[in-house]
Amino acid sequence: MEHILNLEQVKKYYGGNSGNITKAVDGISMYVDKGEFVAIMGASGSGKTTLLNCISTIDTVTSGHITVNNQDITKIKDKDFADFRRENLGFIFQDFNLLDTLTIEENISLSLVINKQNSADIEKRVHAIADKLGIREILSKFPYEVSGGQKQRCACA
Repeated sequence: MEHILNLEQVKKYYGGNSGNITKAVDGISMYVDKGEFVAIMGASGSGKTTLLNCISTIDTVTSGHITVNNQDITKIKDKDFADFRRENLGFIFQDFNLLDTLTIEENISLSLVINKQNSADIEKRVHAIADKLGIREILSKFPYEVSGGQKQRCACA
């Protein structure tokens, strides 16, 4: 099976200047194979969000290696993070981060527009994913006009 995510002894420590070190993530090793669904669970303050922030390049590791799609993201230069995120990752934030001034269709299209896809392809792709997620009928609505579940499916798209 192909590993799409591999973590090797990942550590993320905060502090240190005053002698107090917080070991938010301390030596995590794991992998995720293509097609797997994984849940990260733990008590509040156990490092779940920190680990996800490191995997998603929102934060950097103190030591260790994280490989996404065979690319060691711990070696990516700061200027290349945005390209890596756009081409390899998708984010679904708790508040969905939809733009209230754009329709659902425009929100879904935004990443494709930024990636300079042609408009005919964008429309075809947006409609195909909207059909799969059961949100085709709300594409012309604004985020404040739809339910939380519909917003979540829009964010997934």
